[in-house]
Amino acid sequence: MHPTNNPPHWHSMVDKTKEKMIKIYLDDVRTPLDQSWTIVRNYDEFVDLIESIDWGTIDCISLDHDLGDTAMREYFNNVSPNYELNYQNIKEKTGLDCAKWLIERCLEFDLEMPLVYTHSANPIGSANIMGYINNFLMNSRKKQTCIRVQISHTVNH
Repeated sequence: MHPTNNPPHWHSMVDKTKEKMIKIYLDDVRTPLDQSWTIVRNYDEFVDLIESIDWGTIDCISLDHDLGDTAMREYFNNVSPNYELNYQNIKEKTGLDCAKWLIERCLEFDLEMPLVYTHSANPIGSANIMGYINNFLMNSRKKQTCIRVQISHTVNH
């Protein structure tokens, strides 16, 4: 369980030219070929990393949706053949849970949403992430910037 009442580590005016900017890649099996990404494998690692860095040093975040065995089973059993996604069949937290956590932080601490992408192969899951982030941005009168991207990667088995 992660405390959500602790303020994020950030400076009121982070000078992005002096701070090392970080790119965060959330995926349980893929590893980007571009080694400039900081890789996290699940929701807990994602939250722990973001809580340990200055919010203003986040360059961008790329989220996978399916993080674990039950999510992958749901993808292969329902999403791929039937184009249906039932979150009740998924026991671990997903990339959508990470997107929701980011929005909660932004609202709680009045923070700007960093640039967020999804690279998920799950078309419904990636659409859910994009919709959630972009609706938040739209309601905040910000440009809707969350898109699905392809990032060259290897796969760990």
